[in-house]
Amino acid sequence: MPTSLTETYFPVLVQALLAMALAAGLLTASYLLGKRVRNKVKDMPYESGIVPTGDARQRFSVKFYLVAMLFILFDIEAIFLYPWAVVYRDLKMAGFVEMLIFVVLILSGFFYIWKKGALDWSRPEGASRKQ
Repeated sequence: MPTSLTETYFPVLVQALLAMALAAGLLTASYLLGKRVRNKVKDMPYESGIVPTGDARQRFSVKFYLVAMLFILFDIEAIFLYPWAVVYRDLKMAGFVEMLIFVVLILSGFFYIWKKGALDWSRPEGASRKQ
């Protein structure tokens, strides 16, 4: 059993040093042994054949982030539904009512954003929706 602080953390220090040495060694070997050939095929666009335009610092639409948050929200809903379905028989009617309230709240939020037009990608950013 280690008796001092140095003896306790010495194996962690050795492992960290070994990991850094291994990473540095692999990067150096890759740099020294790797091929550096530039050709037409390597310079072609990677995905879907579309030549990239603009820079990587352009702004994304707020709708992109909204849809991403909604995706996470409904993923979390599915994560909560799965364990409930596994123990459904043990929860009896009280568990059913609680999950029904949960699903109704989630769906009411979904229908609210649907009604507000947040999921309508065909509309321009500044256009208002007629109600």
